Amino acid sequence: MDSYAATVARMPALRAAVAADPQRHRVLTGERPTGPLHLGHLLGTIVERVRLHRSGVEIMVVLADYQVTTDRDVAVHLREYVRGAVLDQLAAGLDPQATTFFVHSAVPALNQLLLPFLSLVSEAELHRNPTVRAEHELSGRALSGLMLTYPVHQAADILFCKADLVPVGKDQLPHVELTRVIARRFAERYGPVFGVPEPMLTDAPDIPGLDGQKMSKSRGNAIGLDGTADETAALIRRARTDGERRITFDPQGRPGVSALLSTAALCTGRAPQEIAEEIGDGGSGLLKKVATEAVNTFLAPHRARRAELAAEPGLVEDVLSRGNERANMIASATLDEVREAMGMRY
Repeated sequence: MDSYAATVARMPALRAAVAADPQRHRVLTGERPTGPLHLGHLLGTIVERVRLHRSGVEIMVVLADYQVTTDRDVAVHLREYVRGAVLDQLAAGLDPQATTFFVHSAVPALNQLLLPFLSLVSEAELHRNPTVRAEHELSGRALSGLMLTYPVHQAADILFCKADLVPVGKDQLPHVELTRVIARRFAERYGPVFGVPEPMLTDAPDIPGLDGQKMSKSRGNAIGLDGTADETAALIRRARTDGERRITFDPQGRPGVSALLSTAALCTGRAPQEIAEEIGDGGSGLLKKVATEAVNTFLAPHRARRAELAAEPGLVEDVLSRGNERANMIASATLDEVREAMGMRY
């Protein structure tokens, strides 16, 4: 059984265990702050974080600013993107008092785990990681050492706080699998400091961008959560469709049209085929109007709440200060355990 099939097979029992005693579990999740968060983030990951948080699971969110440099120069707007990521997750429903938000670069003890972790994996294992290959191809740059070791950075993020749950989509599963390998190998070589975390596959659908490909900041096909209704309307107006007047749902043959139908469907809870039937011969103009109204109606409460939070002086700074302090305490304690296990306490 391959790793994906095995993970799927474990999901019913894992979900039942979490539901039975949510307070026993800790989730590590996060964002690479390479740009504003978008509709794909909200529907694909953030709503699952909020669901787990409301059930009683502890949530830790890393804003992985160091990882921005894996495949690009340090973003000019990095601080703005970190702030925006916090605001969007608070607006979606994460409690600022109960959720630990922290910035990667503010927790130096976390990064000291990289050296022992790198000693536990081979170069071939790093090169095999599909996300590393995909990100490398998308960046158009030479493969840096930081990009090559990106999965080990993620392992340190997960293991430093001894998270036992990591919500992921299918494409991110290899990262968690390598983290599980590192945890086991560390135990075999030095002792059982780390538990073996479980990937929790999300039920999120694929969120198409405006061009029919996966919604992504780097592809420029995303609907930002921080945008206005007018900006969203302008983005959708510019989306490429085709010259056929009758609207049908055909992701392979009509990616642009189908992407707009899928977006409208996800925002309204309806089937894309049903929306296509209603539009009929209305053409791309009516399709774009329907999609715009669906997205703006869906995002209106989120954007209103985000604006309220953004207007609170010092809110994000306070949230990050508390979170950084807690993450540093956890990381220092874990690093002490690691040094003890490795015979490095002098």
